[in-house]
Order: sequence, then C-alpha cells, then structure tokens
Amino acid sequence: MTKLVLAIDDDKYVHHVIEESLAGFCQLIHAKNGDEGLRQAQKYNPDIILLDVEMPGKSGYQVCTELKNIEQTKDIPVMFLSGKSELPERVKGYNAGAADYIVKPFNAEELMARIRVLYEYRQHSIKLKNDVERAQITAEIAMTDSGDMGRIMRYVGQTYHAHDLQSLSNYFFEFFRPLNLDVVVAFWYQDVGVICTDDVVCPLEQELLEKHRYSNRFVDFSNHTIINYPKVSILIKNMPLDDEALYGRYKDLFPHILEVTNAKIQDMEVNEKVLAQAHAVGSAFNELSSQLFVCSETREGAVAQLATQLSELRVQLQQSPAAESQALALQITQLEQTQSQLAMLNDDLTFIKHQLNHIIDSRSELIDSLSKIASPEHTQDVTSQTDIELF
Repeated sequence: MTKLVLAIDDDKYVHHVIEESLAGFCQLIHAKNGDEGLRQAQKYNPDIILLDVEMPGKSGYQVCTELKNIEQTKDIPVMFLSGKSELPERVKGYNAGAADYIVKPFNAEELMARIRVLYEYRQHSIKLKNDVERAQITAEIAMTDSGDMGRIMRYVGQTYHAHDLQSLSNYFFEFFRPLNLDVVVAFWYQDVGVICTDDVVCPLEQELLEKHRYSNRFVDFSNHTIINYPKVSILIKNMPLDDEALYGRYKDLFPHILEVTNAKIQDMEVNEKVLAQAHAVGSAFNELSSQLFVCSETREGAVAQLATQLSELRVQLQQSPAAESQALALQITQLEQTQSQLAMLNDDLTFIKHQLNHIIDSRSELIDSLSKIASPEHTQDVTSQTDIELF
C-alpha cells in the first residue's frame, strides 16, 4: 500500500526537497500553512504528517495540538521539521503530540527511514486499538475490586516468577492497566536500555527516557511524568495533574512498584553474573583436573620405572664384589628414599584428586540450582491482578 504523506510548510524550497527525497517512496500532499494543513488532514486522512515548526499564522506546535484534538486526525503520527535541535524544543514538540522530530537539513535516507518507522507505528496502533479498549474495560473492573496495597503485594509475588524482562514487563503492565494510565517503561539491564510498552513506542518517547535517565526522581512536563530509578524508568503519558488527590496518590504508590522492579532487575543481573562465573570456575577446574590426571599417569610411570631400577640394583648388589657393594648400597638407599617420597606425593595427589572431584560435583549442583532460578518455569499458577481480594 502506498503511504500518503501530508507536508505542511511555508517554505517552497522545503516542499521541493521533500518531493525529491520521497519520490517513488510515497504519495505527497502539500499545504503551505497551518490552516490549509488542517483542512487537508481532515479531507485526506494521511498516514503521516510532516509539520514545520515556525510558520506565519499558526505555529507547528499549535497545528499539532489542534490535530490531536480532532477525532478524525488525533491518531495520525506527526513528525516535526525544525532547524532547532535542542532538547527543550523536542520536549515542546512531544508535549504538542508529535511522535518524532527531525532537524533540518535532513537527507533522503533519514527521512524515509523515520517515515517508515512512523508508518509501522501507526499500523501497530490501529491493530492494537481493539485490544486496548478491551484492556481498559478489564482495568475498570479490576480497579473497583482491588485495593492499592493488595495489588502491590500481588505484584511483589508475581516478580518471584519473572526470570526475564519479557515476563517482568507483562506483570508490570498488568499492574498499571486498572489505573487507566498510558505507560512506557525502560529497563536499564546491564546498562542497556530495553524499552517496553503495552502499545508501540514512538522515537521521541525512547529519546526522552534516555535523556532524562539521570535526572531527578520525578520529572513533570505538561501532563507527562517520568519517574527514575537506577534500573528502571517509566514515562506516564497521561498523569492526572488536574486531580491533585489522585496525582498525590499515584506519586506515593508508584515508588513502591519501582523499588520492587529495581530490586528484581538487580537480582537478575547478579544471578546472570554468578552463573557466568560458576561456568568460568567450572571450566578452570575441569582443565586443572585434566592436567592432574596427566601428571598422575606420568608420575605412576616414573614410580614403576624406579621400582624396576631398584630391583635391578638389588640383583647387582648380590652379584657384585665387596669393593662395589658399598657404592651400590648407597645408591639403593637413595632410590628407596626417593620411592618413599613419591609414595607420599602419590597419597597427597590422590587426596587432592578426591577433593577436586568433590568441588566439581558441588559446582555442577550450583550451576543446576542457578539455572533453575534463571529459567521461567512453574509460572502457570501465578494469580492475575484481576483476582485480588480487598484487604
């Protein structure tokens, strides 16, 4: 299907650049100002809207806000075209409802790649719309039947059964659905950001979470709130700032959930590290064991050879004249002492081999235990957040 893109810009040259950049890639509609762009958007319902920030009359931010307030156009992804690259400008664009922000001048490959992402973003959003509506109905029912404390305790119990980020995120979003909040979560696992959401993450949401990762614990802008912990950050896209009581309740509630999530991710990281170390130690012990067995075979060969030499010397001692007997007897005594020392060494090495085998067995049991902890088994009986009884 050919993508339909609406370009709203007062600069004819920019329209020309967009036309050349997207030739053969999509079908274009042009609008020279905000009012014309609003009419074109409602008339043609494009897949993507490219919107200039600074225009005569209505600014791009005003146009974007109006687009998001119109039922017919509110779900169309908007990408701002601007010569300003500072973060506050991007935040302003995001607050107006944009899904992406590209800085002029841009090249054709970058523009097409971003349009492709936004197009897929909208297709996924349309596909998930019915699921979201069903989830909201379920959330309303669950909210009336569940207390905050009971739901927190249920989430704590569920995290014991989460052994990877996917299962943890499932429980995480299950907690938030009854609150009717639109949430994006970033797990900072092994210092790499893994972004998850119930819907689809737009590029600006990911960028905002990454930019504010080391900011204050709470970051409020417009009706959005970012809450940061070392291993997890969330972006709440529809925080009820106009309801002071509800807003305060959420600010008291969410740190409990994030602390639990933060601790769980730390445990997952430690377990992964310990498991890797156990494998490394096991490999080292296996190599040491192999070397000991090789040395043992060599030593046993040397002991056998020494015993043969002693037998031969004793025979020579019996057959030798008295003049040579004293020297042979001394040599035999020295070899017997060496044989005795080798026997003691043999006992020590036998004990070491026994202990080493015991360590290897213990290490195997440790790896099995850690692997069971790290594997997502026995989670089918975890109770849903919708099954919680009131305290």
